[in-house]
Amino acid sequence: MDLTPKLADGAKVVQGYAEGRFRIGGEIFPHSVLVMPGVVEAWQVADLATASVESLEPVLAAGRAGAVEVLIIGCGPRTQLVPRPLREALKAAGIGVEGMDTGAAARTYNVMTMEDRKAAAALIVL
Repeated sequence: MDLTPKLADGAKVVQGYAEGRFRIGGEIFPHSVLVMPGVVEAWQVADLATASVESLEPVLAAGRAGAVEVLIIGCGPRTQLVPRPLREALKAAGIGVEGMDTGAAARTYNVMTMEDRKAAAALIVL
């Protein structure tokens, strides 16, 4: 019996993370990342305090298009409250948001992706 999870075409999962990098879809990313259905891109954020609504525009656009319904934010080594301006912008785009430590966020995003949910992750590098 094959127990390998089936992923939607183009779906990306976080295969690993360590200090200073992520491995996603077989590629190494030495920076914070936005992971969306079929897309991984650099996220120019070093910590949650520097995250802006503008920095999340790719996710907001995906939400407005109906491709993303929930954003999991990996806040770094510790869970933090997602700042109000980010929560409000995401809500306006029809996206729910949850903040957690980066490791938990990567695992949660992977589970949601394997369940074929319309999820995205914004992961701050450790």
